[in-house]
Amino acid sequence: MDQAVGDRAASVARFSGFVATLGRGPGRSRALTRAEAREAMGMVLAGQADPHQVGAFLMLLRYRGEDSEEISGLVEAARDAAGLPQEGFVADLDWPSYGSGRTRGAPWFLLAALALARAGVRVLMHGSNSFSGGIPVEQALPALGLAPALGIADARAKLAAENFSYLPLRVFAPGLDALLELRKLFGLRSPVNTVSRLLDPARAGAGLDGVFHPPYIETHLGVAERLGRQRLLVVKGAGGEAERTPAKQGTAFLWDGTARRELLLPAAEVPPADPALETLDAFAAVWRGDAAPARALATIRATIALALLALGRTEADAEAIWRGR
Repeated sequence: MDQAVGDRAASVARFSGFVATLGRGPGRSRALTRAEAREAMGMVLAGQADPHQVGAFLMLLRYRGEDSEEISGLVEAARDAAGLPQEGFVADLDWPSYGSGRTRGAPWFLLAALALARAGVRVLMHGSNSFSGGIPVEQALPALGLAPALGIADARAKLAAENFSYLPLRVFAPGLDALLELRKLFGLRSPVNTVSRLLDPARAGAGLDGVFHPPYIETHLGVAERLGRQRLLVVKGAGGEAERTPAKQGTAFLWDGTARRELLLPAAEVPPADPALETLDAFAAVWRGDAAPARALATIRATIALALLALGRTEADAEAIWRGR
């Protein structure tokens, strides 16, 4: 037998064990251990599993529900495959953007991140908005005179020069991005969405994550604890983005490196959403200061406050940071 064919057959046979572990049925199946998950995802991203196996693997992971130990292994494998530096690079705040809400409009959270950058906070935003019903971050950046990073080296340079960089998933982890795109075939998200959010490419000192479904909050905090992250703040945000409109009271969930805490987010009176303001022109006008819609500004300030909580700073600085941009 040809050596390559034999190796392929051995890989497929090896991977079938992971699928069987997940799918044996009630009382017999189980979550993968961290080591098993790392090996399995490593094989997927190296092209060593059959495409049919990959589909079964991702949907079984989804069906069983996300397990923090398992997701930790998947994240480690994804970081390995992307060749992310273990020591990280200079960033204060990791800000994943993988929202896919159908009712999303303009990415006001992006203006919050840029205001923080102007105030000296080094923000690495990374993501994919392929499934968003609103304006993708990559489309919004040119309206502000900015461009996405072309890779890790470019992201590093942009952080050094501007304190901000947006790093598309497809340019630093194309294999993971391809798995994310399988949602178009499944009609469902898979744990790849969670894995992508938790990559922390720069090994930043703090992170700000948004989730769409509250049960995923526990997963994010559990992975942060297992991977030894310094700080991570998780909120249920619009469309799964780390963004907050303070129309009602909410809760932020913090891992501070030693323990978990819940932080109350007070409500404030804000006007209803105005679809006419959810355009690129209106978005850019708010950044320039040519327009000041109350709801958008409330969202931006509240989101800056979230980032400050993630960084361990006082929320009271949010207004000054926005004004000083």
